[in-house]
Amino acid sequence: MAATLGGYKELTQSVSKQLNTLRTDLPDVMKGFGDLARAATRDGALSKKTKELIALSLGVAVRCDACIGFHVQALVGLGTTKAELEEALAMAVYMGGGPSLMYSANALAAFDEFSAGVE
Repeated sequence: MAATLGGYKELTQSVSKQLNTLRTDLPDVMKGFGDLARAATRDGALSKKTKELIALSLGVAVRCDACIGFHVQALVGLGTTKAELEEALAMAVYMGGGPSLMYSANALAAFDEFSAGVE
């Protein structure tokens, strides 16, 4: 797994760099995706934090390390507790079985990495 070799901070930075290339080469597509992301994640009937927990659970279920990195980073920024993260991961495991359990461990590693030094 790429994330466990260099860490989730390194993974998200690397993916972001590559996405910058797509922003230059495919500006309309990337703007559209960014607009969709902002609209889908803004506070509404569900809070932004709840929506990010859902997104993380989906990232775990589809086994996407970069998704895990970006959504955990956002969740740490939103003040998510480890207990909240673990409950969301429990739902991912419930719905996704053993493979989701393995990626839940990755999500916990990402949480520890992005939480380091955050008060």
